Amino acid sequence: MTGYLLGIDNGSQSTKVTVFDEHGKVHARARVPLRPNDTPRPGVVEHPDDDLWDSIGAATRAALDAFDGRPEDILGVGLCTIRFCRAMLRADGTLAQPVLSWMDERVSRPYEHTNPEVRYVTASSGYITARLTGQFRDTAANYQGVWPIDTDTWDWVPEPDIPREMLFELVQPGDRLGTVTASAAAHTGLPEGLPVFATANDKAVEALGSGLSDDRTLLLSLGTYIAGMTTGARNVRDAKAFWTNFACRPHSYLYESEGIRRGMWTVSWLRDLLGEEEWLNAGAATVPAGSDGLIAVLDWLAPVEAPFRRGAFLGFDGRQGPFHLYRAVLEAVALTLHGNGNAMAAELGTEFSRVLVSGGGAGSDVLMQIVADAFDRPARRAQGGAELGSAICAGVGLGLFDGFDEAVAALVAPGAEFVPDPVTHERYRRLGEVYRELPGHTDPLFTWLASKGE
Repeated sequence: MTGYLLGIDNGSQSTKVTVFDEHGKVHARARVPLRPNDTPRPGVVEHPDDDLWDSIGAATRAALDAFDGRPEDILGVGLCTIRFCRAMLRADGTLAQPVLSWMDERVSRPYEHTNPEVRYVTASSGYITARLTGQFRDTAANYQGVWPIDTDTWDWVPEPDIPREMLFELVQPGDRLGTVTASAAAHTGLPEGLPVFATANDKAVEALGSGLSDDRTLLLSLGTYIAGMTTGARNVRDAKAFWTNFACRPHSYLYESEGIRRGMWTVSWLRDLLGEEEWLNAGAATVPAGSDGLIAVLDWLAPVEAPFRRGAFLGFDGRQGPFHLYRAVLEAVALTLHGNGNAMAAELGTEFSRVLVSGGGAGSDVLMQIVADAFDRPARRAQGGAELGSAICAGVGLGLFDGFDEAVAALVAPGAEFVPDPVTHERYRRLGEVYRELPGHTDPLFTWLASKGE
């Protein structure tokens, strides 16, 4: 290999673009925040104007400006976007109406054709593919839930509830989607004719880029939505403690535990209120495990099945300050995922021997140590993420590697490992029991508050 791979990660809060070499070394990186969602009425959450496409253009241009090579040295692009969004397009591939966020209640219901301008209905990845390449083609691995997809065959069901002519052609992760058009080249700075490759849903792409490859490893994905994930070959249906999604390897599956909505969003929200991240992490490291009795309830965005829930802090007694607040949220993240991950492992008939941690929160040493202590397992920081997973798909699609295993071995480097402390784990084991029983005590309170219109 004598060139570079470019990975695009269009997430819930920002678009990140990274240029990698054949060893996974980063040669340029850029991040452009997304604009705040439009929420004109309850249940409606939309991406304003053409924000997804605009952010991808800006982030790609910024990454190329920082790149130490020539744009012509880039061999291919891997495209990853937010999952569970819904885009309604005109015949020319432009938006007929704003993209629905994964938080919009309409995406949990089948599409209803009410706008005569709509010619295609697709995921955000299909929309960006159309803008980048002019092709109405998308990865099968970004369709789940109410989409008319056969999760065994990775293809549309024979008689979809959306007219077949309104749905995109489906391809597999690593397949070529098309090449960058002249107009997309002008928008992004990428060379015209550069091949673009399919990935999967953003969690699966993140898992691939983090090096998740076996069912004895649990990956904690610290994003706006936080979840524990592992992988396997079975399409497990009707599980109780997890749900089965497509992985970023053709015809493999990603098992996801129950998660935390607005997970790292809550951490960012608290940081914006209290102070700089570095200061908070340093201070939180001085607070004893258990935060001197302070407990965080993390339902800053209530789960769909319990819309009455709210976020809360419990246990103030005068000892606590900003570092306790911050550490309590980090502990709540780790202990919630520990409980959810154990429930998933029990149903899968496995036991996790190690933990990987990816996402922005993985950069916090104090959070990494809390995870190791809560799980009583070595916790390793994942060096890659969705951008690297996207680049891996591009490398496989270009034939630079002999399959995904070889690409992962070449591009994914192990990160720092944190070893659990037995004494701290015992304290977290007892605190975990409190977290498991907590909803039984707080749900009546929040139900009562909701009935009063609070």
